[in-house]
Amino acid sequence: MDTHTPKHTNRLITQTSPYLLQHAHNPVDWYPWGEEALARAKAEDKPILLSIGYSACHWCHVMERESFENETIAAQMNQNYICIKVDREERPDLDSIYMDAVQALTGHGGWPMTVFLNPDGVPFYGGTYFPPTRQRGMASFPDILEGVATAYRENREDVDHNATAMKAMLEESANLKVKTSGQALSPAMLDMAWYYEGVNLQDKPVRGGLATVFDQKEGGLRGAPKFPQPMTLDFVLRTYARTGDDTARQLLELSLTKMAHGGIYDQLGGGFHRYSTDGRWLAPHFEKMLYDNSQLSLLYLQAYQATGNELYRRIATETLDYVAREMTDPAGGFYSTQDADSEGEEGKFFVWSQAEINQALEPYDAALFSRYYDVSRAGNWEGKNILHVTASLADVARDAGVSEEDLSDSLAQSRAKLFALREQRVHPSRDDKVLTSWNGLMLKSFALAARILDREDYREIALANARFILGTMRTPEGKLWRTYKDGKAHLNGFLEDYSYFIDGLLGLYEATFDLAWLDEARQVAATMIEKFWDEADKTFFDTANDHEQLVTRPRSFYDNAVPSGNAVAADVLLRLALLTGDPDNLYLPKAEGILGRLGEIAANNPSSFGRLLGALDFYLGAPFEIALVGNEAEPGTREFLKVVYGHYLPNRLVMVLADGVNPAGWPLLEERSRRGGQPTAYVCQNYTCQQPAVTPAELAEELKLKL
Repeated sequence: MDTHTPKHTNRLITQTSPYLLQHAHNPVDWYPWGEEALARAKAEDKPILLSIGYSACHWCHVMERESFENETIAAQMNQNYICIKVDREERPDLDSIYMDAVQALTGHGGWPMTVFLNPDGVPFYGGTYFPPTRQRGMASFPDILEGVATAYRENREDVDHNATAMKAMLEESANLKVKTSGQALSPAMLDMAWYYEGVNLQDKPVRGGLATVFDQKEGGLRGAPKFPQPMTLDFVLRTYARTGDDTARQLLELSLTKMAHGGIYDQLGGGFHRYSTDGRWLAPHFEKMLYDNSQLSLLYLQAYQATGNELYRRIATETLDYVAREMTDPAGGFYSTQDADSEGEEGKFFVWSQAEINQALEPYDAALFSRYYDVSRAGNWEGKNILHVTASLADVARDAGVSEEDLSDSLAQSRAKLFALREQRVHPSRDDKVLTSWNGLMLKSFALAARILDREDYREIALANARFILGTMRTPEGKLWRTYKDGKAHLNGFLEDYSYFIDGLLGLYEATFDLAWLDEARQVAATMIEKFWDEADKTFFDTANDHEQLVTRPRSFYDNAVPSGNAVAADVLLRLALLTGDPDNLYLPKAEGILGRLGEIAANNPSSFGRLLGALDFYLGAPFEIALVGNEAEPGTREFLKVVYGHYLPNRLVMVLADGVNPAGWPLLEERSRRGGQPTAYVCQNYTCQQPAVTPAELAEELKLKL
């Protein structure tokens, strides 16, 4: 008998998602989401058991081992249900709809998500992880399976009532029926989102806004677990730039420094883990997600622009280098995730014993390394050591009786040795599907890093990625596919795929100043507007108008692990309006519609609307429109670019008119010329243009910068 032949194979074997393929040999009779499964549920009048997760999810793996690989539990599932597996990263529409249902039913959500649906796809019961046996007050999965099946057979009226109520709730959620005062968009909204004082109905003083919910000791938002919250921190950075509020600067730098020094950051290989399970950034869930590392690398780059702190530059480049090394396909796409587990243990790849450190390094170096990265015999996590920094380089050097330079050199050599040793370990699995939306986020970070850091290698990575997405994940009609793997692109793109990718293309224009990338951005924007815009609600749907019909047509207004598709759409449409002059009134009214619909809600709920608040800041901030006339290779032009990109200017647009470029259709470039044959900078703001600048000092003065 061939011991390598799987005992079971189900319909997931035809899928490309690594997460679905992980379940292809479960004894569960899994279906992928689709008409075949839904039709069978209706034909047999069986409830649907919908299981949603993703490949880097630790507890998803646990539930698979405990329940989905269990022959007895699988038989119970197969007998009573039509079982459907969904990769939440491929189908954010389904994940959004059914997560709303689970949160309404249980008060919390997460993955793995387990939802019970009627044959029409309407949820009536659900939860997250269920153990195989009753424990810690949790019902066992077999008990849940039996109870739901019995209720469906014997108490159908109650099940139908629950489904009807849930459908109504989901439709209301998709339409965001929140009362607002109709307050006009103004900087006061941004001020309120950051900090406000007032009195309540009982005339008692109240305080609110982001500033009141930050952890004053460890940074980030208060409590545990701690998530990096890049969209929230981006708004804090914008607040500092807009107002000069020193509290904003202090909380931003505290957060960024604590994260960079914590166990949430991979001190040897670069890149951030998903989140910290504790309140001090020490012990992460060890999966690494492309969307976190794209947003955080850009945030650290921009913080470096704002503060000049070299730590932030180092963290940004190490994170980008990690993505280039481990998460980039030779064809140009970026992979999605790396698992938390290796060899069946969470974090095994990343943690160290003191004995391993002592064996790998010379005694002098081992002692310094252990002191700096908190390595001990007892360990700081389950008997092992998560590398993290607890004291400054100066303090450790002083306590160890060495110079800071010697300590820094020793640590650098030790990190290199330990990284090489770690590379010999069994690596965590990698989900190598390519998602258009997450690639758009990463494209933007590499593109702007290329410009800010003057890195040609980053520019080439960004170019390869854009060419891959446009060549492989766009149809001849201009539609975007959601996902790609093993030569196959499929599944309809969602709003986030379009808006994030437009954002990436706008960044790529800044990296290259090639107008072809702006033309591509305009084409993608035209398709986005055609397929997703809802004129009645003044917002975008998450799914296209030719998407399959679901229980409801979802919209995303709030930031989650990734930014709201509507927020990013508003941002890119504002910028396209300024870049193009918006001759057909195509962009600005839609951006204003989104901001008008959501601005007041965002001001009152800033931790859920960081990206939208950033777009509102751009809209209200009288962006600088900067046109540089000259070839990039010319010293004068490069000096102008150093002025612009050497500072944090969140509310600005930059275009370059090189010799031979036709400026027609781009009003920022039209009728611009050199002065005295020299590269020349033109700055406009609030429909008013300044005198042409021919020196970096003149440009800096017009941009209100100090050189």
